[in-house]
Amino acid sequence: MKLSLRGIVFSALMAAILVLFGYISIPIGFSPVPITLQTLAVMLAGGLLGPRYGFLSIALVVVLTAIGFPLLHGTGGMAVILGPTGGYVWMWPFSAMLIGLFLARIKLNGFVSYFLAFIVLELFGSLLIYASGVPWLAYQYKMSFTEAMIQGFYPYIIGDLIKALFAVIIIAPVRMVFPPQRLTGQMNSSVVKVDA
Repeated sequence: MKLSLRGIVFSALMAAILVLFGYISIPIGFSPVPITLQTLAVMLAGGLLGPRYGFLSIALVVVLTAIGFPLLHGTGGMAVILGPTGGYVWMWPFSAMLIGLFLARIKLNGFVSYFLAFIVLELFGSLLIYASGVPWLAYQYKMSFTEAMIQGFYPYIIGDLIKALFAVIIIAPVRMVFPPQRLTGQMNSSVVKVDA
C-alpha cells in the first residue's frame, strides 16, 4: 500500500482531532459510556480522507492507545481497549473506512445526495459502532442485552443524529473543493502556466 506524505499528515491531523474530541466528554450518571464528539471525528475522517486514510487515522489512535499512550480521555493501555467501552473503540477504524467507501459513490450536489450522505454517516458512523459496542458492554458488566441497550444505545440516538447532520454540513463543502484524492495527495496535480 503506497501512502503519500500529504495523506499521512492529514491522517495524523485527524487522529489529533479524535483525541481532542475525546476531552469533550459528558458523563451520564447511569451509564459508563459518556457523551463525546469522538464519533463525529470518525465520521469526518472517513468523509474527508476516504477509506484508506480514514481507516489509518483512526486506527493510529486505537493502536497507540493499546500500546499505552494516554489518548482516549487522557488514559491508555489495553485496559481501555478491553474495558466496557472498548467495543465501540474497536469499530471506529472500520466505521471510517466504510464511510469513506460509500461516500465516494455519492456526488454531494443536492438535497437527495446530502440525505444519502446523512444515512451513510448515521449507518456506519453510529449504528455500526453500536453493533460491537453494546454487546461488549453487556459482556463486561454481565447485564442483559436489553439493559445494555438502555445504558449504551438509547441515550445517544439524538446526539448521533445531530453529529451526522453536522458531519454532512462540514464534509459536503470541503469535498467540493478538496475531494479525498486531492486532500490526501493521491491525485496527480500539475501547475498550469497562464499567459497574462
